[in-house]
Amino acid sequence: MMLSFKEMPITASGLFSAYASFSATMMLVRSIANELIPHELRSYLYSAICQLFTPLSSDLTLIIDEFYGMARNQVFDAAELYLRTKVSPKSARLRVAKAPRQKNLAVAIDRGERIEDEFDEIRLNWRFVWIEPENNSRSGEKRHFELSFHKNFKDRVLGLYLPSVLIRANAIKEEQKAVKIYSRECPYDDDDGGRGGWGSVNLEHPSTFETLAMEPDLKRAIMEDLDRFVRRKELYKKVGKAWKRGYLLYGPPGTGKSSLIAAMANYLNFDIYDLDLTSIYSNSDLKRVLLSTTNRSILVIEDIDCSVDLQNRQFEEHFEASNTKMTLSGLLNFIDGLWSSCGDERIIVFTTNHKDRLDPALLRPGRMDMHINLSYCTTNGFKTLASNYLGVQGDHRLCDEIEGLISGMQVTPAEVAEELMKSDDTDVALEGLVNFLKRKKVETSETHEKERAEAAVLIDGVVNFLKRKKAESVKKKDKESLDAVVALEELVDLVRRKKIEADDVLRKGNKEEGGGLQKAVAGPESKRLKRSENGNGVRKSRRVVGRMSGREMANWF
Repeated sequence: MMLSFKEMPITASGLFSAYASFSATMMLVRSIANELIPHELRSYLYSAICQLFTPLSSDLTLIIDEFYGMARNQVFDAAELYLRTKVSPKSARLRVAKAPRQKNLAVAIDRGERIEDEFDEIRLNWRFVWIEPENNSRSGEKRHFELSFHKNFKDRVLGLYLPSVLIRANAIKEEQKAVKIYSRECPYDDDDGGRGGWGSVNLEHPSTFETLAMEPDLKRAIMEDLDRFVRRKELYKKVGKAWKRGYLLYGPPGTGKSSLIAAMANYLNFDIYDLDLTSIYSNSDLKRVLLSTTNRSILVIEDIDCSVDLQNRQFEEHFEASNTKMTLSGLLNFIDGLWSSCGDERIIVFTTNHKDRLDPALLRPGRMDMHINLSYCTTNGFKTLASNYLGVQGDHRLCDEIEGLISGMQVTPAEVAEELMKSDDTDVALEGLVNFLKRKKVETSETHEKERAEAAVLIDGVVNFLKRKKAESVKKKDKESLDAVVALEELVDLVRRKKIEADDVLRKGNKEEGGGLQKAVAGPESKRLKRSENGNGVRKSRRVVGRMSGREMANWF
């Protein structure tokens, strides 16, 4: 009588034997499947089986990447700011940082950390994911947020919750607004630890339009131009222009170009992006840089004439420009091409010490709309500096003398400011400035005298050189003329002898003598003529005789 499975005795050895038999059977089935079933079909069957036995999830997860195409994802940036306000005691890992001049601590969630939020009775879970590149991988790090919630609330989350996150993030940004300066090589970033494409620190530059040492009319014109630009959004849209503006700051070093940029940023509350063109390797890099900047910002490219060796357009027309090199055409398209319209309320500022070295294509309106000449210190500039550094309002006894010295020489505002900072005593500082200006005036005069003396020596050398060349040329011409006269005299004598011989032969009037005439013509005299032609003189005589008319030739004979 056979025993059923339930009636069979269960022992350890029996279980082990059953497990061994089952394992061997599965390994055999797996080997046969690997041999007979294609890999694609096996993967499909495995996925189908896993999906069949996996319980259905009621949650939906939204992936919010850091970048959307080539531009930054505004939802990611907004979520990063918003979640800082949602840090709870349950959080296990947080990132804390503080810049040297930053007032408050910057707190943010770390990778893998979860944040719970609630909106209109909807429970939402945020998770920060940070994927580092693998070894020898060319791709950069990738960051994103995962937002999970019940599927039934998808429309409310997309239509109400995420827009409210954007609004709240903008409000936080305005509350904590501080002008920042960004660099592509900055080792520290207040927001993301320097791990983004741009690193930033707070701009603590105290420069304002009130402290700038420049002419009041120029200062007023710049401020009015900035105000018009900011309030003309609808006008730019109406006329079909990108909402941007370009400024060219040019002048000698030390005239306040960097201070003016800081004053513009503080006046408009715009961030500054300091772009070093030597860090850009191709035109495509320029496009990515432009797209990575934010609205309401100032993009600064300093010393445009010497920061990079730009290929001129004539060269590019004859030789196809490689996409692996930044070209002048790429820079021009970067400023006012189609890509420049990818953003609003942006200002581009170029600085240079030598405006004449720039390609005219860079200077036209639409690229550099306003050219600002920051020249040497003027009397009005001195008054501003004296008021800022010493509190002097122009009523000091030395002010008239200083203004007279400044008006007749070239001195930069930086040099004047340095002298004013050497003493806290007003009299001592101004007397030091007077002495400095007098020394500089004497040194400038001596330098000019030396330059004039060197120029005079150079001019004398050039004049003497030209005189020697002229004398050598006249001497050479006289020798050539003498050789030509001698050659002409020999030629005339030869022609006369030939004429006499020909007349003698004709007078004889017989045929035999006529043949003698031919021999005489082709005789020794002809050979002597050929030998004479080998000389320079006969060749010159040929040129002279060739230019003579028939009547002139007859007069010779």
